[in-house]
Amino acid sequence: MSPLWRDRNHAFLAPGRVDLVRHFRGIKRRPPVRHTAACGQKPGLPSWEAPLEQLQKMLAGAAGTELTVTLSNHFVRYAVISAGTKIESPAELYAYAAFRMREIFGERVATWELGVSKWDPSSGGICAAMERDLLARLQALAVDKKVELKGAQPYLADAMDQWCARFNRKKTWFALVEAGRLCVASLRDGAWQRISSRRILHSAEDELLATLEQEAMLFSGGREPVEQVVLFAPEHPRLALPGDCGWRAVSPPAGNKPAPAHYPTVLDG
Repeated sequence: MSPLWRDRNHAFLAPGRVDLVRHFRGIKRRPPVRHTAACGQKPGLPSWEAPLEQLQKMLAGAAGTELTVTLSNHFVRYAVISAGTKIESPAELYAYAAFRMREIFGERVATWELGVSKWDPSSGGICAAMERDLLARLQALAVDKKVELKGAQPYLADAMDQWCARFNRKKTWFALVEAGRLCVASLRDGAWQRISSRRILHSAEDELLATLEQEAMLFSGGREPVEQVVLFAPEHPRLALPGDCGWRAVSPPAGNKPAPAHYPTVLDG
């Protein structure tokens, strides 16, 4: 079948859930079909094992289609490649990205697969890492289900690609909150500054505010009396910051590009 006629599957994988949307191609227009499934953890196994098994079940009958996977930030680690760094070739970029990851995460990086975003001296870029075993399992799943794996994309990086061009602010704070984890990214004049990713152990509101305050005070030279943060938290529809906390949360600038259909929402029940 010509690639132009292949249906496209977009999946979101997280420790406790899988979201799968199938987009149909062809002469006859059909609306996308979405399926969501919760999955428990398997003791002693990586947290991605259960969602991978669930995805394999959900891809029954998908042979001949394409698959793109968005990975929860639980499965990804990030490092900023700062603007102004002297980098002259793709090889130097990858080597510096690997150095930054080892600097932050230590020798664990030896078992990770690294991916580097587009980088330029004025805006910098980011490096994202996932376990090499997870990538190998995704590739094996694609072969087993006879689908073409088009890519595995980190949630934070994918969300930033959706909206970053519309931020247009001297300073940008972006917070992505999902079940059990939050990520805060900061940019100044369009250049990457920091990414903080951490587990949510208690109240999402309290931990988001604490993370924003810490990032602003320790790594951003303080903050304005009222700072704006672009907040995307589809699994936490009631998440809000206190009115007098010094932070004002706004939604991403959707425009004609709303959140992708396979991004997670509140699970029923």
